[in-house]
Amino acid sequence: MNIKPYTLSIPNEIEITFLNYGGIIQHIFVPDGKGKSGDVVLGFDDPEAYLQNGPYFGAIIGRYANRIANGVYKVQGKNFKLSQNEGTNSLHGGTKGLDRVFWTIEKTSPLSCTLFYTSPHLDQGHPGELRVEITYSITQKRELIIDYKASTDQETHINLTNHSYFNLSGIESKTILDHELWIDADKWTTVNDQLIPTGEIAEVDRMNDFRVPRKISQVIPEKINGLDLNYVLNKCDENKANAYLIDRNSGIKMDIFTTEPGLQLYSGHSLDGSVRGKKGIWYQKYHGLCLETQHFPDSPHHPHFPTTLLEPQQKFTSRTTYKFSNF
Repeated sequence: MNIKPYTLSIPNEIEITFLNYGGIIQHIFVPDGKGKSGDVVLGFDDPEAYLQNGPYFGAIIGRYANRIANGVYKVQGKNFKLSQNEGTNSLHGGTKGLDRVFWTIEKTSPLSCTLFYTSPHLDQGHPGELRVEITYSITQKRELIIDYKASTDQETHINLTNHSYFNLSGIESKTILDHELWIDADKWTTVNDQLIPTGEIAEVDRMNDFRVPRKISQVIPEKINGLDLNYVLNKCDENKANAYLIDRNSGIKMDIFTTEPGLQLYSGHSLDGSVRGKKGIWYQKYHGLCLETQHFPDSPHHPHFPTTLLEPQQKFTSRTTYKFSNF
């Protein structure tokens, strides 16, 4: 199957291009404060480049986004051994997650498109046949809306997200360290040295508190190698912003609305100049950041976390909206 791009566009407002491979969001063009349109996500100009192993640029992540400790979980008393692709842990669905498959495009319109994929029983070790439906939509309000739906024929765990790397200054910009971030979260899920949750839900502290907008550079001093942590959102309300990102250089603001209980902040610190992206740019440390709406990492091992168990009689639904504006 060939990689094909699809574009949704509202002239002078917003344009997105995504691929049938990985459901990857390849481009998001929005106007800056001076009315000049620019691309605000990292990635590759050549769709074929996404076939190589990369840092999940723009991809749909699943069947389980983030990490599962020791690559195993139990359903109905039976252990299911998952694909282990980060040491002994399973990360972002394993060695061939939803980011590395071809999706079927069945519903299209100028402002909306739906992608379908059926993950078979025991795909990457997960039980049950999982039918996944992702809809990308854009609006006159410069919104990119991602609707997630899924159903299963057996009990299984599911956690879906999108892994876009944002740089609101444009892809030619050096880093996102001057971006200002606000997150409506009083707590976060603490982790061990493998970034696996300990089970504790702790109050944010001065090193990870974004309840007042702060520059990324204010939170990441030289002695800390980036941030990769899950925030416990105060409200799961698609009508109230859960977070926003601001770049005063471009005059672009991105509000995030989600029905998900968590938001993973990844500061892009693993980018090391070895990946050549759009316009031939070698992506350096902090060149882009991810704000992944999600359920919590390793939830199958922590019953007090919001459940990620999906049963055959249930329908999984989730919505995340990225709204762009100028100031």
